[in-house]
Amino acid sequence: METEKMNLDQLIDRKGTGSVKWDAMPNGAPADALPLWVADMDFRCAPAIIEALHKRVDHGIFGYSLYDTPECKAVIQHWFQKRFQWEVDPEDVFFSPGVVPAVAFLLEILTQAGDGVVIQRPVYYPFMAKIEATGRKIVDNPLHYENGAYTMDFADLDKKLADPNNKGLILCSPHNPVGRVWTVEELRQVVDIAKKYDKWIISDEIHFDLTRKGVQHHPLLKVAPDYKDRIVVCTAPSKTFNLAGIQLSNIVIPNKEYQKAWLKRISDTYSVGAPNAFAVTAMIAAYEESEDWLNQVNGYIDGNMAFAKEFFQKNLPEARMADPQGTYLIWVDLSAYCKDGKKLEDLMLNKAKVALDEGYIFGEAGTGFERINAACPRSILEDCLNRMKDALLNQD
Repeated sequence: METEKMNLDQLIDRKGTGSVKWDAMPNGAPADALPLWVADMDFRCAPAIIEALHKRVDHGIFGYSLYDTPECKAVIQHWFQKRFQWEVDPEDVFFSPGVVPAVAFLLEILTQAGDGVVIQRPVYYPFMAKIEATGRKIVDNPLHYENGAYTMDFADLDKKLADPNNKGLILCSPHNPVGRVWTVEELRQVVDIAKKYDKWIISDEIHFDLTRKGVQHHPLLKVAPDYKDRIVVCTAPSKTFNLAGIQLSNIVIPNKEYQKAWLKRISDTYSVGAPNAFAVTAMIAAYEESEDWLNQVNGYIDGNMAFAKEFFQKNLPEARMADPQGTYLIWVDLSAYCKDGKKLEDLMLNKAKVALDEGYIFGEAGTGFERINAACPRSILEDCLNRMKDALLNQD
């Protein structure tokens, strides 16, 4: 369905709405700090989603709700096929309230306490938190960084997965925070290494719809159907359509034994087998009627990324912004201006008065970097970048 031209430059006041991003900024943040940290958008949802939720509210009854229905599964299946030419059996798709909870459930299913789990830092920090919280061990296969570009270290990955104590890999695809959209060849090489040692892969693909113009995401299960019994793919409409608050993710689990263990874990143990009353309604409206809205948003983010790149080149020429292939997150190396991660954090928070996700929280390799959320009106992004420039160029 075509959506009317959205005014994505519109400034919408989110303060006082219980927003984590705007109302729960990092401890010590000045009252007038500008938040570009938490990965949600400052854009209104698609009109079709808002209309569908109004109808659901008007119905007036919000009892227990179903996920495992033909309509819900068909909508998910059709979206995957339309966007990625990825054919998924609807019986392989399972509900989770989020991708991070899904990762925790899967770690409990696929590993034992003390097992090693491979991640590729700098990477989304909840991976580390969940590995440690479940009593597993973090095993780092660091990404290779050179001249602002990131690649995988396949030789090191082979070495890490060869270790019998390391049971599998959490893959971030597209990668948060560095913005890489992995090629088919890269993904195939990852799978071939995992296959060599019979190791599982959890592929976090929550940003799969958010790629820059001309860049195509490749679902891991589409790339490697031959290894489907050892792959779980985590997806959601949340990042795509700014629906994080509805708490619904779609987890693709082809392995029948994993499916049984999943249902036992989330339903029997944790009783989280059903979505809230609004979640499926919002997802159906998103996947059936809001693709044009998404295309507009992706185009606007393309413009924000180009704006940021030009800004850094002109105003902070020694900054190195990673090539933004996917996600709506800017990942920029500011170590030429400040090498100390804690000092950089203080500069951003207290001098620039911007709340960002500090690079060091994604692992030691992120020290000296900042992650900036570009899913906002350009005037907010410009204000943020100017504040950063002034703080970096006028350090005490």
